[in-house]
Amino acid sequence: NVLGVEVAVLVNEKKEPGTYRVNFSGANLASGTYFYRLQAGAFVQTKKFVLLK
Repeated sequence: NVLGVEVAVLVNEKKEPGTYRVNFSGANLASGTYFYRLQAGAFVQTKKFVLLK
């Protein structure tokens, strides 16, 4: 969340190169702004999303 509290870990394992899809349910989260991070080798990208209920 915007306070830096980790609210979920969707995948935490090494994967072979390819395309993957991960389902996420925000049913137990409050509306607000959240951040997610994608890391693949040396590549790291952080993006934000807004959850509205």
